Order: sequence, then structure tokens, then C-alpha cells
Amino acid sequence: MNSNDSKPRIAFLGLGLMGAGMARRLLRAGFPLTVFNRDAAKARSFAAEGARIAATPREAATGVNIIISMLADDIASRNVWLGEKGALAGAQTGTVLIESSTVTMVWVKELHAAANPRGCEMLDAPVTGSKPQAEAGELCFLVGGESATLEKVRPALAVMSRAIVHLGPVGSGALLKIVNNFMCGVQAAALAEAVGMIERGGLDRAKALDVLATGAPGSPLVKNFSGRMTARDYTPLFKLRLMAKDLGYARQEAANVKMNLATAEGALRLYDKAIAAGLGDQDISSIVEQFRNG
Repeated sequence: MNSNDSKPRIAFLGLGLMGAGMARRLLRAGFPLTVFNRDAAKARSFAAEGARIAATPREAATGVNIIISMLADDIASRNVWLGEKGALAGAQTGTVLIESSTVTMVWVKELHAAANPRGCEMLDAPVTGSKPQAEAGELCFLVGGESATLEKVRPALAVMSRAIVHLGPVGSGALLKIVNNFMCGVQAAALAEAVGMIERGGLDRAKALDVLATGAPGSPLVKNFSGRMTARDYTPLFKLRLMAKDLGYARQEAANVKMNLATAEGALRLYDKAIAAGLGDQDISSIVEQFRNG
């Protein structure tokens, strides 16, 4: 008997910077995999690696046990899950739906409500980490949903991750992911302003950034982004426009609990300015360019 016969069949929807690495981890671990991507060209290489290529999300979802999506936003997620050609239309009773995109709690709960009448279980399980962590299987899943449902899919999540954190009911993972990205976005914007001050003020940039990275302001983000800002290497590991989207989602979620995120508002203006300058599809660290002379 093929060892793959004992593994659940998985459909993976979305093969972008994050999804491609995650899907390959599943393939290499021996999970029977069907993939769908809106741009079919991005899916072709997966056929050579053993995946089945589906023409629609519904086709991808037919006959599988687990469906995972990793998409850009609420709109992209809705388009893939719902409708006549959507994944939910092809899902069989007992299928576990896993929404790993960074999306709002409102949409997650709507999808959960749509899944229930079809006899499907659902987890919202967004991740921390970016492209390198997705490729290395070092993501951290932030999970909302039933514990029993999580245990059914834990082996699949494990091959893509270093940690799986169960946070509570559906929506919990989505909320913490928004909080996580809001804090990262604000910190990256503050670092960009700091680099601008260092450079315009004539300080030795290498020494100044070393002080920041190894002192109280230091964090993995500061250490990582300061190197990219110095090298001006903006090959996208996480696209700047997606951080702007996440800050907008954070503002929306905060309003739902009667809060105003003042730091997110200020940071979002800087991301919007970078997008207007044509940097939306570059790495987040490119936000620094607006503070440089020439």
C-alpha cells in the first residue's frame, strides 16, 4: 500500500509568496495535494512535483478531506470560497476548512456560518512568519475553532510550522493575527523614520543601527529590516500594500471594540504614501525610501 493512502487529501487555494512554500511542505511530506491558483501559470510547476491542478476552487475541493486557503484579503477569500465555482460548493460533509489568510473576524465568522449547513468544520488559522519561514516549515499557526477539529488536522499543520497555538473559538486566530501585523507595521514605520533621522543627521549608520538593534528598541524585526533598508533590497518577502491592508483591518477591528489605534493611523498614512510612490508590490522595508534625501 502507498504510504500516502493513509494521509488526508488536501486542497490548497492560493500559491503566492506564502502559499507556494506552504503547499510544497505538504507535498514533500507526502500529502496527496490538489492546488488552485487564480493565475494558473503559478500552479504549473506543482504538477511536476506531484500535485493535481484544479481549474476552479470547487474542483479543487471535490473529494478532499482538508481545504486550506492562503489569499490576499477578504475579497479574494470570499471569491474563492463562495459562489457556484467556490470551494464550499465542492466540499463534502466532514471536510475541514482552514482559512490561513490574514482576514477580518467578520468574514471568518461569515464563512463559518456558511460552512455549518454543509456539515463542514472550520478553523481560522493565519500564520506568523513570511516567505522564508513558509518555505522552511517554520511558521506559527494562530488557531481559532474547536479543539477536536484542530486535532484532526494537526499533522498537516505540523509539517508547515514550528508552533501551533490554539487561542479559542472561531475568529480568535484572525484577531490575534491582525494585532500581530498591526504591531509589526507600526514598528517598521518607526524604524523607517529612525533610519531617515540617522542618515539625514550624518550619523554613522552602521554604528547607530547596531545600537538600536542590540539595545532596548531591538527586536527580530528591527534587526531584519534594518539590514534590508541599508542594502535597499526590497525583494518582497511581504508586500508593502498587504501591510497597509492589515493596518486598515486593525483599524476596523479596533472600532468594533470601541478603540482608536492612533499609532496604526499614523503608520497607515506612511504606507499609503509609499504605495502612491509605486512601492506597493515591494517589500515592507521599502517604506524607508520616503525619508531619504534623493
